[in-house]
Amino acid sequence: QMELDRLAGRLPYRPGGPLAWARAVGELLGGRSGFRGSAADYQRLDSSLLHEVLRRRRGLPILLSVVWMEVARRAGAPVYGVALPGHFVVGFGAAGEQVLADPFDGGRVLTGPDAELLVAGATGAPLRSSMLEPADPLDVVLRVLNNIRAWAAVRPERSDVALWAVELSLVLPSHPARLRYERAQLLVQRGDFVGGALELDAYAELVSAVDESTAEQVRGQAQAARALLN
Repeated sequence: QMELDRLAGRLPYRPGGPLAWARAVGELLGGRSGFRGSAADYQRLDSSLLHEVLRRRRGLPILLSVVWMEVARRAGAPVYGVALPGHFVVGFGAAGEQVLADPFDGGRVLTGPDAELLVAGATGAPLRSSMLEPADPLDVVLRVLNNIRAWAAVRPERSDVALWAVELSLVLPSHPARLRYERAQLLVQRGDFVGGALELDAYAELVSAVDESTAEQVRGQAQAARALLN
């Protein structure tokens, strides 16, 4: 909080329109403060933790974008996140005058072809206008937690991190129901067989209304988890 406030205090007072804001924030954060990312940051958990991103000045696109949004918002900028497929950026201004900037690339202002290339590289599909709409803040939080879950998924020894991210995701008012199943599996993996079995039972009850065969399989997994207590 204090660091975000401090950085916001270094921005010029109302520098102008969306492009002026993008350049001012980029000069401060990407230039003088050194916020940016690299391929190596995708392998680090601290690239998805805000306090570590503020300390290291390095992070994933979405966390760097959060820094940009929070600093610029404090200074009065018309800023928001833009969840391009595979690469989160920030936007300034309304649709008719929107300017995009890429915090991961030090705040480079994106042209239309730049944005099209980012989307094509991630999906192979063309850029659609709906992709340029402001991201919902809760979706941003869920996407950050998804990144943490993905990091932990390939590191079985860090099931503690995976469980932490899943449980935070479940606190959000809107989340995928399958996270309940993922939490149950993690509990069993970590030796909480009773808690995992109860969560599996709850998930089976949830899905039984639409897929009874899947529900029956999950009930079997709950029974197997309880058997591990013997």
